[in-house]
Amino acid sequence: MIYPILLLCACSFGLSCILTWVIKRVAVRVGFVDKPGGRKIHANPKPLGGGIAIFWALLIPILAGLAEANFLSEPPLWLQTTSFVEKVLAHDPTANNPAADKLPAYWSGIRQQTPLALALLMATLAMHVMGLIDDRKALGPYVKLAVQLAVTTALVVPFQSLRTLTAIDHLLHTGGALPIILSVLWITAVTNAFNFLDNMDGLSAGVAAISSAAFLATTLTMPSPQWFVAAVLAALVGALAGFLCFNFAPASIFMGDSGSLTIGFLLGVLTVRTQYLRPGETLAAGWYAVFAPIIVLAVPLYDLLVVSALRISRGKSPFVGDTNHFSHRLVARGMSRRTAVLCLYLITATTSLAAILLPHVHSTLAAVLIFTQTLLILGVVMLLEQHPLPGQT
Repeated sequence: MIYPILLLCACSFGLSCILTWVIKRVAVRVGFVDKPGGRKIHANPKPLGGGIAIFWALLIPILAGLAEANFLSEPPLWLQTTSFVEKVLAHDPTANNPAADKLPAYWSGIRQQTPLALALLMATLAMHVMGLIDDRKALGPYVKLAVQLAVTTALVVPFQSLRTLTAIDHLLHTGGALPIILSVLWITAVTNAFNFLDNMDGLSAGVAAISSAAFLATTLTMPSPQWFVAAVLAALVGALAGFLCFNFAPASIFMGDSGSLTIGFLLGVLTVRTQYLRPGETLAAGWYAVFAPIIVLAVPLYDLLVVSALRISRGKSPFVGDTNHFSHRLVARGMSRRTAVLCLYLITATTSLAAILLPHVHSTLAAVLIFTQTLLILGVVMLLEQHPLPGQT
């Protein structure tokens, strides 16, 4: 089943490239641009609407897949052929291939996941539309936060599979309230983390692409691959990669809030939906695996917490933009913007590689070593944070 996942990623990539190219030209003609001034670091107006390309590049392939599964009684010929190719590449066309042999069951499973998939896409659409409105005419930060909480709650409450740490709820007997609250807060935090991170060319999209690839690797390497989550992550990776062809420094188009809110929300939901424990493993035995999302998203979450704390300590709203972000501090040290972005890519990739291994370790010692490595990496980030901001040297 790995080849359909790769094909889905390739389709999203192609769509994203085409849509971004088209929207870049249309945005200029209709005046949908981000003008320089204030805290913004670009010197010339830049087209907005990259978030539209990202959203539709992942929406179209997913909807096509859902339509196939619900209107065709059995897997299409191309998918069956792909499964046969997997056996051939395994050097034995007659050998047992668990994924290929279970193809009918997977096809039925897609139908079972359709209500959840449609609900997720509708919630993502709501975030996307709010972002578009904000890109066109700025909404108040607390209006955006209220909508985020409302949309997330409406998605989490009906679907138990979108609730995190349900095992703890069984111990504390909170009646299901604690997992819902924690899930809503986590998804909202990740959503805003990527919104905050969208402060330099290619930064938010690139970090999101690396994080999505890490989560995709995690889902595919678990003993029981999670194909629903893997499919959405593959589409997201492809959509982000296609957009980055136009957004990496020097960017020719911005994603805007319609993009950053979309990718942050999707990643927040998918990290909750992913099962990090091995089949039959209890939380007591593999407790460390549930921290994988925090390690993968260490950089955006760290930036969110530090920037918010700095703004609050200065008597400002945590939602008012400034140049307190880690990327800005790297530029203040003399890095170019492109180098600063690449530095954050490498830090994210480093923590992500460790997180991919976390669900597979079999001892607390190995898990502690991974946690320690992550803290040491963040320690380096904290040292770089000590450099004065531009204008304060």
